Amino acid sequence: MTHNLQFALQAAWRVLLVGLILGAGLPTLFALGVRSLAWGAGGDAEVHADGTAGPKANPAGTVLGWVCFVVVLLGVVLGITFIVASGFGKALSFEHIYPTIVDKK
Repeated sequence: MTHNLQFALQAAWRVLLVGLILGAGLPTLFALGVRSLAWGAGGDAEVHADGTAGPKANPAGTVLGWVCFVVVLLGVVLGITFIVASGFGKALSFEHIYPTIVDKK
């Protein structure tokens, strides 16, 4: 009986971890991308109350923002690919460097 409980808790932990990564991780990464783009654009058009301009543009922020967006997009595409492959009776394999669609065994 204790082995069954142990297996159930291990499975619940994995589901929780994947849920946190995909459920909260991708939206958080998207928000970081938006924030990085704002940092990259700078505040040259923004004028503060004392008449000074905002911070200067930072190209590293723009690059970091686009990297965040690409990672989020890859996660979404991979999730859709997994769903579609399962619908066709296939599986997604990670045996190689890139994921491939294979027949279910």
